[in-house]
Amino acid sequence: MNRIFPYVVLGAAFVLAGSAAYYSVFGLSKLFSSQALAIIILAGSLEASKLITASYLHRYWAQITWSIRTYLMIAVFILMCITSLGIYGFLVSAYQDTAYRFENQETIIKNLESKKSRFDTQLQQVTTEKDAVTDNVNKLTAALSNNVIQYTDRKGNQVIKTSSENRKAYETQLASANLRVDELGKKQTALSDSVTRIDMQILDMQTNSDVAAEIGPLKYIAEITGSTMDRVVNWLIILLIIVFDPLAIVLLISANKALGFTNSPTVPTEPDPIIPTPIIKSEIPETEIIEPDPIVEPEPEVIPEPEPVLEEPPKQTLNPEILSYWNKIRNERSKKYK
Repeated sequence: MNRIFPYVVLGAAFVLAGSAAYYSVFGLSKLFSSQALAIIILAGSLEASKLITASYLHRYWAQITWSIRTYLMIAVFILMCITSLGIYGFLVSAYQDTAYRFENQETIIKNLESKKSRFDTQLQQVTTEKDAVTDNVNKLTAALSNNVIQYTDRKGNQVIKTSSENRKAYETQLASANLRVDELGKKQTALSDSVTRIDMQILDMQTNSDVAAEIGPLKYIAEITGSTMDRVVNWLIILLIIVFDPLAIVLLISANKALGFTNSPTVPTEPDPIIPTPIIKSEIPETEIIEPDPIVEPEPEVIPEPEPVLEEPPKQTLNPEILSYWNKIRNERSKKYK
Protein backbone atom coordinates (compact mmCIF):
# COMPACT_ATOMS: atom_id res chain seq x y z
CA MET A 1 0.00 0.00 0.00
CA ASN A 2 2.89 2.39 0.71
CA ARG A 3 4.10 1.96 -2.88
CA ILE A 4 0.66 2.51 -4.40
CA PHE A 5 -0.37 5.56 -2.37
CA PRO A 6 2.03 8.05 -4.09
CA TYR A 7 0.48 7.13 -7.45
CA VAL A 8 -2.98 7.63 -5.97
CA VAL A 9 -1.94 11.13 -4.87
CA LEU A 10 -0.46 11.78 -8.31
CA GLY A 11 -3.68 10.64 -10.00
CA ALA A 12 -5.78 12.89 -7.76
CA ALA A 13 -3.47 15.82 -8.56
CA PHE A 14 -3.80 15.24 -12.32
CA VAL A 15 -7.59 14.88 -12.12
CA LEU A 16 -7.95 18.07 -10.10
CA ALA A 17 -5.47 19.96 -12.27
CA GLY A 18 -7.23 18.71 -15.42
CA SER A 19 -10.62 19.87 -14.12
CA ALA A 20 -9.19 23.25 -13.19
CA ALA A 21 -7.57 23.55 -16.63
CA TYR A 22 -10.84 22.64 -18.38
CA TYR A 23 -12.92 25.21 -16.52
CA SER A 24 -10.19 27.83 -16.79
CA VAL A 25 -9.69 27.36 -20.53
CA PHE A 26 -13.39 27.58 -21.34
CA GLY A 27 -13.87 30.43 -18.88
CA LEU A 28 -11.12 32.45 -20.58
CA SER A 29 -12.59 31.60 -23.99
CA LYS A 30 -15.90 33.11 -22.84
CA LEU A 31 -14.11 36.27 -21.71
CA PHE A 32 -12.44 36.55 -25.16
CA SER A 33 -15.16 34.95 -27.24
CA SER A 34 -14.02 36.54 -30.51
CA GLN A 35 -10.84 34.39 -30.52
CA ALA A 36 -12.07 31.42 -28.55
CA LEU A 37 -9.91 28.76 -30.27
CA ALA A 38 -6.71 30.76 -29.89
CA ILE A 39 -7.45 31.37 -26.22
CA ILE A 40 -8.10 27.65 -25.67
CA ILE A 41 -4.70 26.73 -27.19
CA LEU A 42 -2.91 29.47 -25.24
CA ALA A 43 -4.52 28.65 -21.90
CA GLY A 44 -4.03 24.89 -22.36
CA SER A 45 -0.29 25.27 -22.99
CA LEU A 46 0.06 27.57 -19.99
CA GLU A 47 -1.73 25.08 -17.74
CA ALA A 48 0.59 22.24 -18.78
CA SER A 49 3.65 24.46 -18.34
CA LYS A 50 2.47 25.45 -14.87
CA LEU A 51 2.35 21.83 -13.68
CA ILE A 52 5.76 21.05 -15.16
CA THR A 53 7.25 24.20 -13.62
CA ALA A 54 5.91 23.33 -10.17
CA SER A 55 7.41 19.83 -10.39
CA TYR A 56 10.74 21.23 -11.63
CA LEU A 57 10.92 23.67 -8.73
CA HIS A 58 10.35 20.90 -6.23
CA ARG A 59 12.89 18.50 -7.74
CA TYR A 60 15.73 20.93 -8.48
CA TRP A 61 15.23 23.58 -5.83
CA ALA A 62 18.77 23.34 -4.52
CA GLN A 63 20.46 23.11 -7.94
CA ILE A 64 18.97 26.17 -9.69
CA THR A 65 20.03 29.76 -9.08
CA TRP A 66 17.98 32.15 -6.98
CA SER A 67 17.05 34.33 -9.96
CA ILE A 68 15.57 31.41 -11.94
CA ARG A 69 13.94 30.14 -8.79
CA THR A 70 12.33 33.53 -8.11
CA TYR A 71 11.10 33.96 -11.68
CA LEU A 72 9.60 30.46 -11.79
CA MET A 73 7.83 31.00 -8.46
CA ILE A 74 6.35 34.29 -9.71
CA ALA A 75 5.33 32.63 -12.99
CA VAL A 76 3.59 29.76 -11.20
CA PHE A 77 1.74 32.20 -8.92
CA ILE A 78 0.59 34.36 -11.86
CA LEU A 79 -0.56 31.26 -13.78
CA MET A 80 -2.51 30.14 -10.71
CA CYS A 81 -4.22 33.55 -10.62
CA ILE A 82 -5.02 33.29 -14.35
CA THR A 83 -6.46 29.81 -13.82
CA SER A 84 -8.58 31.07 -10.93
CA LEU A 85 -9.78 33.97 -13.08
CA GLY A 86 -10.79 31.57 -15.84
CA ILE A 87 -12.65 29.34 -13.35
CA TYR A 88 -14.39 32.43 -11.97
CA GLY A 89 -15.46 33.48 -15.47
CA PHE A 90 -16.74 29.98 -16.28
CA LEU A 91 -18.81 29.69 -13.10
CA VAL A 92 -20.15 33.25 -13.37
CA SER A 93 -21.21 32.58 -16.97
CA ALA A 94 -22.98 29.40 -15.90
CA TYR A 95 -24.76 31.27 -13.12
CA GLN A 96 -25.75 34.15 -15.39
CA ASP A 97 -27.53 31.81 -17.80
CA THR A 98 -29.61 30.47 -14.93
CA ALA A 99 -30.05 33.94 -13.43
CA TYR A 100 -31.42 35.33 -16.72
CA ARG A 101 -33.93 32.53 -16.96
CA PHE A 102 -34.89 33.10 -13.35
CA GLU A 103 -35.38 36.82 -13.96
CA ASN A 104 -37.56 36.07 -16.98
CA GLN A 105 -39.62 33.71 -14.87
CA GLU A 106 -39.93 36.30 -12.11
CA THR A 107 -41.04 38.89 -14.67
CA ILE A 108 -43.70 36.55 -16.02
CA ILE A 109 -44.88 35.81 -12.47
CA LYS A 110 -45.08 39.53 -11.69
CA ASN A 111 -47.15 40.13 -14.84
CA LEU A 112 -49.47 37.30 -13.89
CA GLU A 113 -49.82 38.67 -10.38
CA SER A 114 -50.59 42.13 -11.79
CA LYS A 115 -53.22 40.60 -14.07
CA LYS A 116 -54.63 38.66 -11.14
CA SER A 117 -54.82 41.89 -9.13
CA ARG A 118 -56.89 43.54 -11.88
CA PHE A 119 -59.19 40.54 -12.02
CA ASP A 120 -59.55 40.63 -8.24
CA THR A 121 -60.53 44.31 -8.41
CA GLN A 122 -63.10 43.63 -11.13
CA LEU A 123 -64.40 40.62 -9.24
CA GLN A 124 -64.86 42.71 -6.12
CA GLN A 125 -66.75 45.39 -8.09
CA VAL A 126 -68.97 42.81 -9.77
CA THR A 127 -69.66 41.14 -6.46
CA THR A 128 -70.61 44.48 -4.86
CA GLU A 129 -72.90 45.38 -7.77
CA LYS A 130 -74.49 41.94 -7.73
CA ASP A 131 -75.21 42.24 -4.02
CA ALA A 132 -76.80 45.65 -4.62
CA VAL A 133 -78.95 44.41 -7.51
CA THR A 134 -79.97 41.34 -5.55
CA ASP A 135 -81.05 43.60 -2.67
CA ASN A 136 -83.04 45.71 -5.15
CA VAL A 137 -84.72 42.59 -6.50
CA ASN A 138 -85.72 41.61 -3.00
CA LYS A 139 -87.21 45.08 -2.42
CA LEU A 140 -89.10 45.03 -5.74
CA THR A 141 -90.47 41.62 -4.94
CA ALA A 142 -91.65 42.85 -1.55
CA ALA A 143 -93.18 45.97 -3.14
CA LEU A 144 -94.96 43.86 -5.74
CA SER A 145 -96.43 41.70 -2.99
CA ASN A 146 -97.66 44.78 -1.11
CA ASN A 147 -99.01 46.62 -4.16
CA VAL A 148 -102.32 47.78 -2.53
CA ILE A 149 -103.98 51.16 -2.13
CA GLN A 150 -106.10 51.90 0.93
CA TYR A 151 -108.48 54.88 1.14
CA THR A 152 -111.84 55.85 2.65
CA ASP A 153 -114.79 56.70 0.41
CA ARG A 154 -117.46 59.35 0.99
CA LYS A 155 -119.61 57.02 2.99
CA GLY A 156 -116.70 56.35 5.37
CA ASN A 157 -115.95 52.86 4.15
CA GLN A 158 -112.30 51.75 3.89
CA VAL A 159 -111.47 50.59 0.35
CA ILE A 160 -108.44 48.37 -0.49
CA LYS A 161 -107.41 47.73 -4.10
CA THR A 162 -104.29 47.05 -6.17
CA SER A 163 -102.65 49.52 -8.52
CA SER A 164 -102.13 48.18 -11.98
CA GLU A 165 -99.79 50.99 -12.92
CA ASN A 166 -97.51 50.29 -9.96
CA ARG A 167 -97.67 46.59 -10.63
CA LYS A 168 -96.50 47.02 -14.22
CA ALA A 169 -93.66 49.32 -13.12
CA TYR A 170 -92.57 46.87 -10.44
CA GLU A 171 -92.66 43.93 -12.82
CA THR A 172 -90.62 45.81 -15.43
CA GLN A 173 -88.00 46.84 -12.88
CA LEU A 174 -87.91 43.34 -11.40
CA ALA A 175 -87.35 41.69 -14.79
CA SER A 176 -84.55 44.12 -15.58
CA ALA A 177 -82.95 43.52 -12.18
CA ASN A 178 -83.11 39.75 -12.62
CA LEU A 179 -81.43 40.00 -16.01
CA ARG A 180 -78.69 42.15 -14.47
CA VAL A 181 -78.19 39.63 -11.66
CA ASP A 182 -77.77 36.86 -14.22
CA GLU A 183 -75.25 38.90 -16.20
CA LEU A 184 -73.30 39.79 -13.07
CA GLY A 185 -73.32 36.14 -11.97
CA LYS A 186 -71.82 35.00 -15.27
CA LYS A 187 -69.22 37.77 -15.12
CA GLN A 188 -68.38 36.88 -11.52
CA THR A 189 -67.89 33.22 -12.45
CA ALA A 190 -65.62 34.14 -15.39
CA LEU A 191 -63.50 36.44 -13.23
CA SER A 192 -63.19 33.78 -10.48
CA ASP A 193 -62.08 31.22 -13.07
CA SER A 194 -59.50 33.66 -14.42
CA VAL A 195 -58.07 34.31 -10.95
CA THR A 196 -57.92 30.58 -10.20
CA ARG A 197 -56.19 29.87 -13.53
CA ILE A 198 -53.58 32.55 -12.88
CA ASP A 199 -52.91 31.13 -9.40
CA MET A 200 -52.35 27.68 -10.91
CA GLN A 201 -49.95 29.09 -13.51
CA ILE A 202 -47.92 30.90 -10.84
CA LEU A 203 -47.81 27.79 -8.66
CA ASP A 204 -46.70 25.62 -11.58
CA MET A 205 -43.91 28.02 -12.54
CA GLN A 206 -42.66 28.23 -8.96
CA THR A 207 -42.62 24.48 -8.30
CA ASN A 208 -42.22 22.54 -11.56
CA SER A 209 -39.69 24.76 -13.33
CA ASP A 210 -36.06 23.71 -13.83
CA VAL A 211 -34.95 27.22 -12.97
CA ALA A 212 -36.72 27.03 -9.62
CA ALA A 213 -34.90 23.78 -8.81
CA GLU A 214 -31.52 25.34 -9.69
CA ILE A 215 -32.04 28.66 -7.93
CA GLY A 216 -33.98 27.30 -4.95
CA PRO A 217 -31.00 26.52 -2.65
CA LEU A 218 -29.27 29.81 -3.47
CA LYS A 219 -32.50 31.72 -2.89
CA TYR A 220 -32.94 30.00 0.46
CA ILE A 221 -29.37 30.84 1.55
CA ALA A 222 -29.87 34.44 0.46
CA GLU A 223 -33.07 34.66 2.53
CA ILE A 224 -31.56 33.23 5.73
CA THR A 225 -28.41 35.37 5.43
CA GLY A 226 -30.29 38.54 4.59
CA SER A 227 -28.19 39.12 1.47
CA THR A 228 -28.82 39.18 -2.24
CA MET A 229 -28.54 36.04 -4.30
CA ASP A 230 -25.79 37.53 -6.49
CA ARG A 231 -23.60 38.19 -3.44
CA VAL A 232 -24.13 34.64 -2.14
CA VAL A 233 -23.09 33.18 -5.50
CA ASN A 234 -20.06 35.47 -5.67
CA TRP A 235 -18.74 34.30 -2.28
CA LEU A 236 -19.40 30.67 -3.17
CA ILE A 237 -17.38 30.99 -6.38
CA ILE A 238 -14.53 32.71 -4.51
CA LEU A 239 -14.35 29.82 -2.03
CA LEU A 240 -14.22 27.32 -4.88
CA ILE A 241 -11.37 29.02 -6.72
CA ILE A 242 -9.37 29.40 -3.48
CA VAL A 243 -9.18 25.63 -2.99
CA PHE A 244 -9.30 24.49 -6.63
CA ASP A 245 -6.02 25.18 -8.44
CA PRO A 246 -3.78 25.69 -5.33
CA LEU A 247 -4.84 22.26 -4.05
CA ALA A 248 -3.91 20.70 -7.41
CA ILE A 249 -0.42 22.24 -7.23
CA VAL A 250 0.11 21.12 -3.62
CA LEU A 251 -1.03 17.58 -4.46
CA LEU A 252 1.35 17.47 -7.42
CA ILE A 253 4.31 18.53 -5.21
CA SER A 254 3.26 16.03 -2.54
CA ALA A 255 3.13 13.25 -5.14
CA ASN A 256 6.65 14.13 -6.32
CA LYS A 257 7.91 14.01 -2.77
CA ALA A 258 6.18 10.70 -2.05
CA LEU A 259 7.57 9.16 -5.24
CA GLY A 260 11.05 10.34 -4.22
CA PHE A 261 10.70 8.56 -0.91
CA THR A 262 9.43 5.41 -2.62
CA ASN A 263 12.20 5.22 -5.24
CA SER A 264 15.08 6.04 -2.87
CA PRO A 265 17.30 3.01 -2.05
CA THR A 266 16.80 1.69 1.39
CA VAL A 267 19.99 1.49 3.49
CA PRO A 268 19.99 -1.44 5.88
CA THR A 269 20.33 -0.25 9.40
CA GLU A 270 22.10 -2.11 12.15
CA PRO A 271 19.89 -3.38 14.89
CA ASP A 272 20.04 -1.51 18.14
CA PRO A 273 22.38 -3.07 20.71
CA ILE A 274 20.70 -5.08 23.37
CA ILE A 275 21.33 -3.44 26.72
CA PRO A 276 21.07 -5.91 29.56
CA THR A 277 18.66 -4.83 32.13
CA PRO A 278 20.05 -4.83 35.67
CA ILE A 279 18.61 -7.33 38.04
CA ILE A 280 17.14 -5.52 40.98
CA LYS A 281 17.23 -7.51 44.16
CA SER A 282 14.07 -7.51 46.02
CA GLU A 283 13.94 -6.16 49.54
CA ILE A 284 12.30 -9.30 50.84
CA PRO A 285 14.64 -10.87 53.45
CA GLU A 286 16.22 -14.11 52.46
CA THR A 287 14.82 -17.12 54.20
CA GLU A 288 17.10 -19.79 55.59
CA ILE A 289 16.95 -22.88 53.49
CA ILE A 290 16.80 -25.99 55.64
CA GLU A 291 18.31 -28.91 53.91
CA PRO A 292 16.50 -32.18 54.50
CA ASP A 293 18.21 -34.96 56.42
CA PRO A 294 19.95 -37.47 54.27
CA ILE A 295 18.01 -40.62 53.76
CA VAL A 296 19.77 -43.52 55.52
CA GLU A 297 19.14 -46.76 53.84
CA PRO A 298 18.54 -49.55 56.33
CA GLU A 299 21.12 -52.32 56.46
CA PRO A 300 19.90 -55.50 54.97
CA GLU A 301 18.76 -57.90 57.66
CA VAL A 302 20.87 -60.99 57.76
CA ILE A 303 18.76 -64.00 58.07
CA PRO A 304 20.74 -66.82 59.68
CA GLU A 305 20.81 -70.06 57.92
CA PRO A 306 18.91 -72.73 59.68
CA GLU A 307 20.99 -75.34 61.44
CA PRO A 308 21.05 -78.51 59.58
CA VAL A 309 19.16 -81.14 61.36
CA LEU A 310 21.20 -84.23 61.68
CA GLU A 311 19.24 -87.22 61.43
CA GLU A 312 19.45 -89.41 64.31
CA PRO A 313 20.89 -92.80 63.68
CA PRO A 314 18.42 -95.45 63.43
CA LYS A 315 17.64 -97.06 66.61
CA GLN A 316 19.48 -100.15 66.19
CA THR A 317 22.44 -101.73 67.59
CA LEU A 318 25.44 -99.91 66.11
CA ASN A 319 29.00 -100.64 66.09
CA PRO A 320 30.72 -98.62 68.84
CA GLU A 321 33.27 -97.23 66.41
CA ILE A 322 30.58 -96.01 64.09
CA LEU A 323 28.64 -94.48 66.95
CA SER A 324 31.67 -92.58 68.25
CA TYR A 325 32.39 -91.22 64.75
CA TRP A 326 28.85 -90.07 64.42
CA ASN A 327 28.89 -88.21 67.70
CA LYS A 328 32.17 -86.50 66.77
CA ILE A 329 30.79 -85.15 63.49
CA ARG A 330 27.69 -83.93 65.21
CA ASN A 331 29.65 -81.96 67.80
CA GLU A 332 31.82 -80.30 65.16
CA ARG A 333 28.83 -79.10 63.19
CA SER A 334 27.15 -77.66 66.21
CA LYS A 335 30.33 -75.72 67.10
CA LYS A 336 30.63 -74.39 63.58
CA TYR A 337 27.12 -72.95 63.54
CA LYS A 338 27.44 -71.41 66.90
